[in-house]
Amino acid sequence: MIDSGNILYSKGKNDECHTPAYGIHPILEYIPQGKTIWCPFDTKESWFVKLISLQNPVVYSHISKGENFYTYEPKHWDILISNPPFTNKRLIFERALHFKKPFALLMTNTWLNDAAPKHLFKERDLQLLMFDKRMKFDNRNKITFSSSYFCWNFLPKQIVMKRLNNKALKPQ
Repeated sequence: MIDSGNILYSKGKNDECHTPAYGIHPILEYIPQGKTIWCPFDTKESWFVKLISLQNPVVYSHISKGENFYTYEPKHWDILISNPPFTNKRLIFERALHFKKPFALLMTNTWLNDAAPKHLFKERDLQLLMFDKRMKFDNRNKITFSSSYFCWNFLPKQIVMKRLNNKALKPQ
C-alpha cells in the first residue's frame, strides 16, 4: 500500500537550498507598493524575508514552526513569493494556483520538461522571470541550478529576462 502522507511530506536532497540575496534582488522591482507578501517556506533569517521587508509588509511561515504550506494560510496576504522545496513541485503549484492570488516561486528550469507545468498552466498564463546564468544556492554544497521565478498574474509580460548580479549588496 502506498503511504500518501509519506509521499506528500517526503524531503528531497535539494529541498533546503537557500536563495542568495542576489537571487531575490531581480524580483523586488515587480512587487507593488503596499502589498503584503507571504513567504511560506521561510524563516526570519531568509533573504526573501530580509529584503522584501525593506519595501513591503511580509508574513512568513515554515514547516519547522508547524506552519505547513498544504494546510496553513496566514489571515492576510496579497502575493506569495518564495523558493519552495523542489520535492512535490506539482502539489506546491496546485496549492499556489488554488489561492487565485499572484505568486512568484523560484524553480528549476528543468521542470519545464515535465508534463505537470503544461497541465497546470494550460488555461492560465505561466510567467517566467529568467536569468542569464545559474544561481548558486546557499548551502553546504553550493549547488547551482538554472532557475527562474515561475509566476502567475505577477509580471508585466509572460517572459522577462534579467541579469543576475552576484555582487548585489546585502543589507546590514
